[in-house]
Amino acid sequence: MAHEYLHNVVTLKLDQDKCIGCGRCVEVCPHRVFRLNDRKADIVQHQKCMECGACALNCPVEVISVRSGVGCAYAVLKGKSQGTGPDCGCCG
Repeated sequence: MAHEYLHNVVTLKLDQDKCIGCGRCVEVCPHRVFRLNDRKADIVQHQKCMECGACALNCPVEVISVRSGVGCAYAVLKGKSQGTGPDCGCCG
C-alpha cells in the first residue's frame, strides 16, 4: 500500500484535454496515481504522488508536469544516498 504524502504540496499536473490516452503514465507510476477514463488519463490519487517524474518523462505529448526533486521523492532519495531515512516526516 502506497503512503499518502504531504497534502496540498504535490506539484503534479495533467492537461487532460490534450491527453491522447496512451496509458504510459498508468504503466510507469509506482503508486497508481493515474487511471484511464474514457480514453484519457485521470489523476485519481493525487496525494500518493511521490514526484518521481516517471509519468512526465514518459508522456509522448508532454501533457503531464511534475517538479521532481521536491516533496517526499526528494526526501526518500536524499535519505538513501546519505544512508538515513527520509526526512519529510510522512513516511518511515
